[in-house]
Amino acid sequence: MSTPDKTAAFFDLDRTLIAGSSAFVFGRAAYDAGLIRPRDFATDAFAALKFRLIGSSDTSSKNVRERILEAAGGSTQSDLLALNEVVLPELLGLIRPEARALIEQHRNAGRETWIVSASPIEIVEPLAIALEMTGGIGTRGEVDNGVYTGRLAGPFCYGPGKAEAIAAIAAERNINLADSWSYSDSMSDVPMMEIVGNAVAVNPDTHLSALARSRGWPIVVFAQRSKMLVRRTTTVTAALIGMAISYSLGARSSRRS
Repeated sequence: MSTPDKTAAFFDLDRTLIAGSSAFVFGRAAYDAGLIRPRDFATDAFAALKFRLIGSSDTSSKNVRERILEAAGGSTQSDLLALNEVVLPELLGLIRPEARALIEQHRNAGRETWIVSASPIEIVEPLAIALEMTGGIGTRGEVDNGVYTGRLAGPFCYGPGKAEAIAAIAAERNINLADSWSYSDSMSDVPMMEIVGNAVAVNPDTHLSALARSRGWPIVVFAQRSKMLVRRTTTVTAALIGMAISYSLGARSSRRS
């Protein structure tokens, strides 16, 4: 059997490519469209603030997304896709400039670039297209005759589900995962990071930061949407990130023990 001849870079969305929560942006648009109750929206607003400050727990992330999925039940797919007129420009405005630089770096190196997110595919795929990435992998809601049933159409693209989705894409598109990359901020994405040969922790939560140090994964911190600090825990992988920084931003790099 021939060796896969492609490589790819897989990016988590929330707190990695963007500052904050895509589910909250989508939820706010759904609320404005009358799909989410005010009480639920207030709960999600608090969850989004907590997420921005300290990261998310498995429970909080699932709760927000499951409520949006449930609220979508009975809505037409065309109505939810129409929300992208509001959602997509806002998400594009939240894309970190450093993240854009990394996407471009990988694209210039000939790698495929993918967003992998638990957020609805209706958000993820158009955003990937707008960023000129190869594609997006997201959670799919079940649709019956153009109407959402409120159930999932397949596994939840979260935790181990992300790794499964990446493995499926790799098999379909002949991608060599051992030479590919993944970027995330959260411990919940460890399966996604372990499935590739080059894992990078971006704005990591406390637990992922500790794990990254123990495994020698590079740690990248995007600060104030314009600065970047790189902790070079390995030589080769950190060198690529350093090239991306100097290539596109000229931002400072510093070493930490």
